[in-house]
Amino acid sequence: MRAGGRKLCAYAARLRVDPMEKLRALVRRYWGYSEFRPLQEEAMAHVLRGRDSLVVLPTGGGKSLCFQAPAAVKDGMALVISPLLSLMKDQVDALVANGIPAAKIDSSMTAADRKLTHYSIQQRDLKLLYVSPERVVQPDFIEYIRAAGISFVVVDEAHCISQWGHGFRPEYRALRCLREAFPGIGIHAFTATATQQVRGDIVRELALRDPAILVGPFDRPNLTYRLERRANGFAQIRGVIEEHAGESGIVYCIRRSEVDTLCARLCAAGHKALPYHAGMDDGARRRNQEAFSNETADIIVATVAFGMGIDKSNVRYVIHAAMPKSIEHYQQETGRAGRDGLPSDCWMFYSYADFKLWESILAKDDGEGAAIALDKLRGMLDFCGRRGCRHRGLAAYFAQTYEAKSCGACDHCLGSARGIENAGETVQAILAGIRELGDIAGPTYTATVLAGLREERVISKGHHRLASFGALAPNSAKQVRDWIEELAQQGILRKSGQYNILSATQEDRDSLGTATTPVLSVPFEGSARKAARPKDRGPLSESDQALFAVLRQARRQKAQELHVYPFIVFSDATLRDMARRRPLDRESFLAVQGVGQRKYESLGEEFIEIIRAYCEGPGVNPGMDRVSGKGN
Repeated sequence: MRAGGRKLCAYAARLRVDPMEKLRALVRRYWGYSEFRPLQEEAMAHVLRGRDSLVVLPTGGGKSLCFQAPAAVKDGMALVISPLLSLMKDQVDALVANGIPAAKIDSSMTAADRKLTHYSIQQRDLKLLYVSPERVVQPDFIEYIRAAGISFVVVDEAHCISQWGHGFRPEYRALRCLREAFPGIGIHAFTATATQQVRGDIVRELALRDPAILVGPFDRPNLTYRLERRANGFAQIRGVIEEHAGESGIVYCIRRSEVDTLCARLCAAGHKALPYHAGMDDGARRRNQEAFSNETADIIVATVAFGMGIDKSNVRYVIHAAMPKSIEHYQQETGRAGRDGLPSDCWMFYSYADFKLWESILAKDDGEGAAIALDKLRGMLDFCGRRGCRHRGLAAYFAQTYEAKSCGACDHCLGSARGIENAGETVQAILAGIRELGDIAGPTYTATVLAGLREERVISKGHHRLASFGALAPNSAKQVRDWIEELAQQGILRKSGQYNILSATQEDRDSLGTATTPVLSVPFEGSARKAARPKDRGPLSESDQALFAVLRQARRQKAQELHVYPFIVFSDATLRDMARRRPLDRESFLAVQGVGQRKYESLGEEFIEIIRAYCEGPGVNPGMDRVSGKGN
């Protein structure tokens, strides 16, 4: 048995008999946490008791700890089924860094790696083994692993098993064999995104027996959601990136060509950006993801092919350059930001053209799956155009309530989605223009007439003589078209046919003026956007921020020495806490959030010396743990 396994077993043996007390002590010692997040303790208790479970917690909610910590307590080895190789690597590296014996089996392993992992399994040294769904269902592998003393089975990213899920993967359906293969042990499904329908699918497909179903709050209070209509897409994207200079971010596009074009423009503007999409070869994608995780690149520009396999905790912003195809995708992709719990921004720049593009893509598929996808796409369009708190809207979609009157962290509640004055008059002008044109024009032409543009096609048709010609000047045709799209999303206008001919129902015509006036918005631009930002990013003083930068550089250098990603060494949240506390001895260093005994033994003295050197610099107060108030 390797040293890590011997130490863990010896420590566990000294603890009190109660499994939950033992688990709490292990979490504090090896992970550095003294408190649990919502539902973590309940999820761990079910794993320890061997009861099947389905756990739905938001990204950043601590799902992994729910099965990793019980695996360290229980006899035997937990089998973890994970869909992506990079995700397996990140989690195994993090476990080993914390002193927990873990390994993975995948196609990237060398012969020496395979031999060592096989030996560890045979010696029953491992506490967690990560494998892919394709591998675990192979009969030979099931026989091999059954003999290794499996303590329980985990199916991560379990939403992939449901056709109603946003990341359906057919190979996950084969996992229904796990119940028969491991009849006497618990099976536990984990996911960040699952509607009630998806949860039912997971339970049925995995044949979970009387499972405990734990659904945490989907709300991510540290994320700020902002949605704007796309005007100058590159300028809008660049504006967000420049607000986050030097920080990690992801930009999502729909098409590969858009990824390549946007990435090239960002690089030309001086940003460290790399592309990621399925049209690239595996080696290029892997190198770019590693550069992002190693912090040698700040930005990944990607299709939705990027995201599930990244465990990077300090992504400070996610930008959707276009509308995603479902609210589940939006929630999952924005969830890549702020996994460390620190404030992070989520922007979307969208237009109705995104809806039409996705509609054309999805129309190429047949069967029930296509109908489901189109229904979800319409829900996403409705979410974009709907007014009201974004946090509340996301909670409602997943059938949860949101109690706060204002989240203080979305475009609506921050006041950045401002409505225009006299919206009713603008709506009536648009409806009058549609009536005069005789329900024969689409949004672009109607906006051209209402904005008063004397284009040749307008003149040739005599539409410059209409009473509605120029009725909304001097607003631009682009602005008028955006209002038309908003009215379509709110159900005031209808589009029909190949050319999206506009019309209003008789009911709409009759009720306008007595019903609630539709909302028409104008996005903030430039400095107004910055003024709408929520509270400051965190309680770091200028001196603390300088120390945080020093610690980040030291973390990057240490990660290079250890051949791991920087966030494996310490998270941003841990470094920020370290910068505030400035620990100068073992006791105060172990009090830092996310620092366990193993991290102190391997890194503590080195980082204490870095902090001491900083504190002894000119103008710095060296001798105080400023969180506990303890002098050092």
